[in-house]
Amino acid sequence: MGRGLLRRKILRPLRPLSVAILGLVALGLWAQETNFPQIPHEQAQAEGSIGTAPDGDSLQFSRPLRNTMGNPHIVNEKNTTDISNPWMWHGSTETEPMIGGIDRSLTQRYLAEYSSPDGLAWLGAVMRRGDPYIGFIRKELEKRGMPPELVYLPVLESAFLPTAVSRSGAVGLWQFMKNSIGPFGIHVNEWLDERRDFWKTTTAALRKLQDNYDYFGDWALALAAYNAGIGAVQRAVVKAGVKDYWVLCEKKLLKSETINYVPKFLAIATILSSAGRYGLDIGWPEEIQWKQVPVGRSVDLGLLAKNAGVDEKFLKMANRELYYNVTPPQGDYHLKVRLEDEQPIRSTLANRDIKLIRYYFYVIRSGDTLSALARHYGVSVDQIVSANPGIQIRYLKLGTKILIPALKDVEPYQGEPKTGSGANGPSLSFNGTHLVKKGETLWSIALAYGIDPELLAQENNMDLSSVLREGRVLKTPINSGAAQ
Repeated sequence: MGRGLLRRKILRPLRPLSVAILGLVALGLWAQETNFPQIPHEQAQAEGSIGTAPDGDSLQFSRPLRNTMGNPHIVNEKNTTDISNPWMWHGSTETEPMIGGIDRSLTQRYLAEYSSPDGLAWLGAVMRRGDPYIGFIRKELEKRGMPPELVYLPVLESAFLPTAVSRSGAVGLWQFMKNSIGPFGIHVNEWLDERRDFWKTTTAALRKLQDNYDYFGDWALALAAYNAGIGAVQRAVVKAGVKDYWVLCEKKLLKSETINYVPKFLAIATILSSAGRYGLDIGWPEEIQWKQVPVGRSVDLGLLAKNAGVDEKFLKMANRELYYNVTPPQGDYHLKVRLEDEQPIRSTLANRDIKLIRYYFYVIRSGDTLSALARHYGVSVDQIVSANPGIQIRYLKLGTKILIPALKDVEPYQGEPKTGSGANGPSLSFNGTHLVKKGETLWSIALAYGIDPELLAQENNMDLSSVLREGRVLKTPINSGAAQ
């Protein structure tokens, strides 16, 4: 890429990302050793890799890169970072330098580590893995007038793994916690985890970053707030009496991870913005033109790809939020597809004569329950009911033929194991009671008592789909292990 990014002229004024972190070049701050997984190129393309982090929302990788601090090879002309113009000031039509030479500081340390042979190999592998998403992110940044260097933030957050999970439970390219997705229309349910949806989470993450910037008026603080939370950064600002990220770091008012977060990002963005100078050939693949196609029913992506004549692996990669590579049966789910695949997929979806979902065929036998069948086949009772309109949940008729969505490959169902006087055996007595709490359902209560939800509904003269009222008393087995 060389100086492609460096000599660009942008007519629309943008708030500079790095002016706020200019103090980085002069400060030596406390650092933890940076750890990298050693990712060969082949591994970068592997499916299902998961990153984990000890704390916070960003991934701190577990396999250490050798410590380059003090090694002679980082002091020579090739490896020191005297970059005259790595990022651009976007405040006018002139290409003004944003950062001059970078001396020994916390960023210098991370520049040395990320620009070492292992670090560059890792960055190259991560960027190749990000190929499908980078063009989309860059367009979204441009559309919002945000600093283009933010395209590299997922390198630090998730190593461009849409399935990345931190130890704190943050998920996806942009590492969203489950308790923070409400305002962004991101959903997690039995069918999908939209924190792994690159489209939705990119728009959400950029909105979050812009909100942080609007609040603090400073990109360094906006990035720190993305890592630590806006409340934690604001409390630090109040204690320090100044909106200056580096003062907060000097006073140790931010957690260690956040002190290291901005310098790491700056080092990564500096290297990737001038990849050619580091001998790093990340290339820029042909930009994918992404489109969304509404799907109002359950569709197996494999069958859809086969019938539409599109690449199955790519279609599944683009929709990693789906747990089973099957779309939800209802709702407003949209498939993400390439422009060239849009029309074949729309045409295939419109043809109702084409079967786009697989089913297991099952005949009801004595003792069967839908919950037991659901457990065996890896689906929910609701999914079985949706596939079999008119089925009576509480009273299954022997010999009834039903269809069960084939979300995974399993052996034929042989019935529940016989346990004599087990939890659902004939000797089970409903002599206990349970006071319904806010948010509880028949399903959650049945799970707590280790019984089938159908049985719990039957004993309380209810339908399985009934909404429970807080304060209602249900008959339950006496179960010391259940929460009362």
